Amino acid sequence: MLQPVKIAALAAVVLLAAALPARAADTVTANDTARFLAGMAPSADSPLTPLTGTPTWRRHAKFFDNAFAQLEQRQLSKIRNWTETNLAAPRPTMFYMFSGPDFLYADAFYSKASTYVLSALEPVGSVPDLTRLSSGGIGSALYNIERSLGSILSFSFFITKQMKTDLKAGQLSGTLPILYVFLARSGKTIRDVSPIALDDKGAAYFANENPGPNATRGVRILFAGSDGAEKTLYYFSTDLSNSGVRVSGFLKFCATLAPGNSLLKSASYLLHSGNFTTVRDFILANSATIIQDDSGVPLAHYDRKQWRFFPFGRYAGPIDEFPGRYQPAYADLFRRSQPMDFGIGYRWRTHESNLLLSVKLPPDGSGSADAMPSAEERPRPRPRARRAPRPPEPIPPPRGLWFR
Repeated sequence: MLQPVKIAALAAVVLLAAALPARAADTVTANDTARFLAGMAPSADSPLTPLTGTPTWRRHAKFFDNAFAQLEQRQLSKIRNWTETNLAAPRPTMFYMFSGPDFLYADAFYSKASTYVLSALEPVGSVPDLTRLSSGGIGSALYNIERSLGSILSFSFFITKQMKTDLKAGQLSGTLPILYVFLARSGKTIRDVSPIALDDKGAAYFANENPGPNATRGVRILFAGSDGAEKTLYYFSTDLSNSGVRVSGFLKFCATLAPGNSLLKSASYLLHSGNFTTVRDFILANSATIIQDDSGVPLAHYDRKQWRFFPFGRYAGPIDEFPGRYQPAYADLFRRSQPMDFGIGYRWRTHESNLLLSVKLPPDGSGSADAMPSAEERPRPRPRARRAPRPPEPIPPPRGLWFR
């Protein structure tokens, strides 16, 4: 016969087991938070689900449904098609310097990558438990996210001054909430989010580990796509100028993941400057392919014996905000460019954009499995049927601002 003490202990275990599902249901997961911020329904048992019935959230969801549907049709689906045609063997790692929180285009160009490394000055920030915010606080948070994403949804790049203001406003801060939105809207499931810090030798530290002074701070997000395969997204808030990267462990950490593929888009022509030679040299030395617009690595810094170039679109030169960055050699290269059907970069209109795919050759210079056929080897495109008039382009961004 069971003693009273044993009976009491058994009852406590039964009560604890019964309580566990309720406690799990009370937990707000990162994935449900991401879906809520993205205007997508969280899981049915999420504490955030009741909040999706408010007029504020429903308006937010409708706004993002329309905006992302247009972006998918206008650009993202076309970028994925372009990548499928022109990248034969992408590497597992992709580097995206000067990215801000732009996972959206990282995934569109390199959807087959398993590790994404994004980096910029903007802080990681935080996402609080949204169930603890007032209705007014949630409404303000959703509005700030919409403002932060306005330019990239219309033009493919962030307006940096505007983003700095929006990422400091209200309860949500930094790049993390935007990364959440982009992951959710890209069809990803977030499995884990953890802070990460790098010491000056590039070693990674997690949780309460101490990386020492002058650590490079960031976030690591483990996520999965529709196939269930786990992938990793790193975002680091770091100074990519010579004085910044020479004392940090950021590029040492990146070197452990190299070689990779690189994306450079709307990069403020910083790699044209003598103050960013270290990161420029790293990209050239550790990339198997580089996809960039003309704001990326200047053509003069590529070793023509090591790289094969495939230009797409039209090179119209820099916009007025970046005088003195015109490249005659780039213009000459693009006289033999192939067409592309999407816009990208500062010249965001479809027929004004340029994109350069640079493929590194093997050491013997014999060609590359990563390269697509040359222009002469590719079949000539058939004349296209006349299309209905295109919808009007998005309104131009405000002038006089610093772009990314």
